[in-house]
Parts: sequence; structure tokens; C-alpha cells
Amino acid sequence: MSGARRAAVIGGGPAGLMAAEVLVVGGVQVDLYDAMPSVGRKFLLAGKGGLNLTHGEPFEDFLTRYGARQAQLAPWLTDFDPAALRRWANALGIATFVGSSGRVFPSDLKAAPLLRAWLQRLRGAGVSFHQRHRWCGWTDDGALRFATPTGERTVRPDAVLLALGGASWARLGSDGAWLPGLAARGVDVAPLQPSNCGFDVGRAGRAPGWSAHLRERFAGAPVKPVVLSTETSDGRRFHRQGEFVVTATGVEGSLVYAASALLRDEIAAHGEASLTLDLLPDRNPDWVAAEVARPRGPRSLSTHLKSRLGIDGVKAALLHELLDKEQLHDAARLAAALKALPLRLVAARPVDEAISTAGGVRLEALDERLMLRALPGVFCAGEMLDWEAPTGGYLLNACFATGRAAGQGLLAWLAAGER
Repeated sequence: MSGARRAAVIGGGPAGLMAAEVLVVGGVQVDLYDAMPSVGRKFLLAGKGGLNLTHGEPFEDFLTRYGARQAQLAPWLTDFDPAALRRWANALGIATFVGSSGRVFPSDLKAAPLLRAWLQRLRGAGVSFHQRHRWCGWTDDGALRFATPTGERTVRPDAVLLALGGASWARLGSDGAWLPGLAARGVDVAPLQPSNCGFDVGRAGRAPGWSAHLRERFAGAPVKPVVLSTETSDGRRFHRQGEFVVTATGVEGSLVYAASALLRDEIAAHGEASLTLDLLPDRNPDWVAAEVARPRGPRSLSTHLKSRLGIDGVKAALLHELLDKEQLHDAARLAAALKALPLRLVAARPVDEAISTAGGVRLEALDERLMLRALPGVFCAGEMLDWEAPTGGYLLNACFATGRAAGQGLLAWLAAGER
């Protein structure tokens, strides 16, 4: 590669690694810098529960999961759609399968073999990795600054690609510390917020959070099946069946994550968000009302609910937590609550606990090549961009796709000789 242009990729997550692959295949010398001792740490953490690479639903439905940013992300996701991602993994020797939920996983449900094979291929292609290099911005004359174990280091590549992640799970390397520096250089950024996050509950007339009884007995318990419904003050609606988990302070889990953007925004605007839980989604209201109203004789309400409606454990505990005695012992009101149990949320959990973040570099700050308009020759990709999506493979697929698109954009910029 003598005489080849040199690019610095900063960030060793899926977006940065994918960009590095595109660049090195395109004939560019690539130096990849990461603040941590090894790359792909959050990627490996995601694989602990079975690496969810993407989703197998129809592509038209797939695109809708990106909400307000669907139109902007569509070209990049079309270029590297779920089928393309699966072909890419297969070329690394990693077979994939579609689970019963439509989610796509490696056949062995592990992230480490894929990452190992990928890094081996990247090193074989000539990518140079520089661990324990924390990016600190630019010098006055435009060189990149890195803090390293042996002191500060500066480098002058022909182009830069930033894939710095969001601000969740900071201990794995993504802490959002880059945002003020880019803002100071004229880049339009949105504040980083938790996405795919849990929430704290509030109960009228009581301190936020659950009672000691529910917290001590049921924190960590899954609630399923259940339908979560909410409508925000600006008319956005969410209605979906799934499951969630009771936490020490509130709720989290896949169903809550899917609604988290709406719930977070509603809390930000009005200080709270309201939702309802259908604890018996497979039963119609008339059946529920009839069963609740049946005479129970000497049996306790708990025994009646368990024997007639299958309501016990954490579902029964939620009823006792969220309804007063009058509601519990009024058959009509209890039946209505079983189909629409009200729950009030008062705060999103801190951003570092979230699975991902919203906010970051606004897409309007980038041109069609994913180059910053304010900083020619600097490209951005991955979760540091201002988009969000639910869990289910959508997050990873978009990180891969934007990394690929930014790498292609950088190649085109170099080829055009705009430097």
C-alpha cells in the first residue's frame, strides 16, 4: 500500500470496524484507535444473551422501527439490509438463523467467534489497531490528539472517521465525552438521552418507587403475557403484547424498551407518563367481568383470582400495589383494571444504565456521505448519530449500515481529491 492515503477510524465497535473494512478493501491505509484495551467490548456484552444481529421481518416493516429517522436511514439500511448482514456474517464462517420471534442470531448464539473471525480478517487485510488510545480532539493546527499510556500522541491522517458510540455503559468505552468538543467546532448535536431504558414508577400520594413488599418479593420478576398501551399528549400511540420485568424502582425489559422513546419524551414534556397494562390479553373484557363477578364464598380474593382467572404471583402483587381496597373489592372496577391497569412513570433510568442512547450528531449536520458539513474530511457513523431504534437487531444493523456508508463516503471523498 505504498503511497496510499491514510484514514484514522476512531472507535472499535461494529460501526468503526465495518468502516475500517470498507476502507482497507478500498485501498486506504487504516489505523483504528480505541480507548479500551480491546475492541468490541459492548458488542461482546450484547452477545451474552445470544447476539441479536438483525431481524427477519419484511423490510418495509423493518424500516418503520427507526421512527422519525426512517427516511434518512433508509438508503443506508437498504444498501446493507438484514439479508446482506447475514451474507456478510456467513462469509466470516458464522451461520445465522431466524428465531421464533423473528430475531436473527448466530447459530451458536455467541458474539466472540464472530468478532474473532472479523478481527483476524481485518488484521490480515492490513488494518492497524491502536488500543488504549483515547481521542482528545485536535491540536490547534489540526492534528488528532490521543492520550496513551506513554503520553500524548498526535497523528495527521488524510481523513477521519468517528464511530464513538453513545453514552450508555460507559465502562465499556462509550461515555459521550466527545459531544462538547464537536459542538465547540460548530457541529450540530442533540443532547444524549437514554433509549431502550427502564423507568421509575410513581404512585399518587406516595414516594416514587414500589412498596417495600413488592420490591423485596418481586424485583426481577417477569410479567407475561401482557399488553402495554400508552398515548402521549401529542397523539402518538403504542399498543403491543410482550413482557417486561419489575425492577427495584420500576419497570424495564423488552416491552418497556419498545415504548421507551414515547415514554421518555412524555416525561420530559410533562413530568410523568401514563400507561395501562392488560394482564389478561388473551381474554375478552366480558369473560373477565363474568369471572371476577362469580360468587367466591369463603375463598379469599387472591384464591378467587388465581383459580378463576390465573392471576397470581407478580400480577396479583401489581393489582394490590396499584389499586386501593375499594377498587379491589368492586367487581366491575377490578375487572376493568385487569384489562387496563394504570401505571404512572415519573423518570427514565440514568443514561449509563440504558441499552442505547438517543441524541448525538444530528443527521442534518452530515452530507449524504456522512461527512460533517462543519468539518470537511471528518465522517461519523454508528450510535453517535442522532437516531434510535428498539432492541431486536435494529440497533446493530443500523450501526453496521452507517459504518459501511460512512466508509464508502470517505472513499468517495478521497477519490474526488477534495482534501
